[in-house]
Amino acid sequence: MPVAVVTDSTTYLPPELVLAHRLTVVPLTVVLNGVEGLEGVQVFPADATRALSARRISVSTSRPSPEQFTRTYRSLLEAGAEGIVSVHLSAALSGTVEAAELAAAQFGGQVTVVDSRSCGMGLGFANLAAARAAAQGADLAGVRAAAVDAAGRTATFFYVDTLELLRRGGRINAAEALLGTALSVKPILHMPDGGIVLKDKVRTASRGVARLVDLAVEAAGDAQVDLAVHHLAAPQRAEDLLGALTARLGDRLHDTYVTEAGAAVAAHVGPGLACVVIHRRP
Repeated sequence: MPVAVVTDSTTYLPPELVLAHRLTVVPLTVVLNGVEGLEGVQVFPADATRALSARRISVSTSRPSPEQFTRTYRSLLEAGAEGIVSVHLSAALSGTVEAAELAAAQFGGQVTVVDSRSCGMGLGFANLAAARAAAQGADLAGVRAAAVDAAGRTATFFYVDTLELLRRGGRINAAEALLGTALSVKPILHMPDGGIVLKDKVRTASRGVARLVDLAVEAAGDAQVDLAVHHLAAPQRAEDLLGALTARLGDRLHDTYVTEAGAAVAAHVGPGLACVVIHRRP
C-alpha cells in the first residue's frame, strides 16, 4: 500500500476527488448553540448559515482531537500504509496542525504533518499533489515535498460581507475589522502567510467580484493554472467568478472546481463568501 494522505474537512474538495485519490478526511467539529457535530458528516453549510441568520444562536468550531488523529493514523498503518502525510489547514487559523503533530509523534517517523498555510482548495491542491505523488510510488519524503510545493504555488483571495465574524473568532484583529467596516465598504482578504489579512476594500458586492478576478489574474502571472471557486449561500457569485476568470485566463486555465465552503468556514465568515484559489502549475 502506498503512502497514505490524510487531510481535514476544510479542504472542500469535490467528494468524487476525495474518493478517487483515496484521501482520508478527519472532520473538524462545529458547535451550533452548544450542540456539537462533525463537519460534512453531521453539520453542513446550510446548518451554519441558518444559525448565523438567527442572531441568538451561537456558532463556533473546534479542532479534531489528537485522539481522532491517532485512531486514523493507526488504522491506516495497520492496513498496510508505508507511511502517512497529513496535510491540514493553516496553523494560524486552527489548532488542527498541532493536534495532528501530537498524534504523529506517537508513530516514530511514520507520520509527517504539513501546514498548508491555507484553507479550502488552497489546502485541496496540496492534497491532490500529495495523493498523485503517492500513487506514482513516491516515498514519505517525496509525498511531503509534493504537498509543500503545491501549497507554495497557491494564492487565495476572498470577499466577505462583513469582518465581524472573523473578528469574534480571533481570525482577524480588531483594527482590521474596523477598517473593513468603515464607510460600509466591503473587504477583500488574502492569506499571504497562513493568516487572514485585509487586501483591499470595495464599495459593492459586484465590485468585490470584479476585484477578486483582477487579483487572481495577477497572481496567475504567465503560468498555466488550476482554479477553484468557493461560495457560501452565493452560487450566482461563484458562477460570475468562474465565467469572468475563464474569459480572462483563456487557454492557460486547466482544471476548475466550484464548491460550497463548509460549516467550519461558514461559522467564521457567514453567508455571502466568494473565494478564488489560483494554483500555478509546475
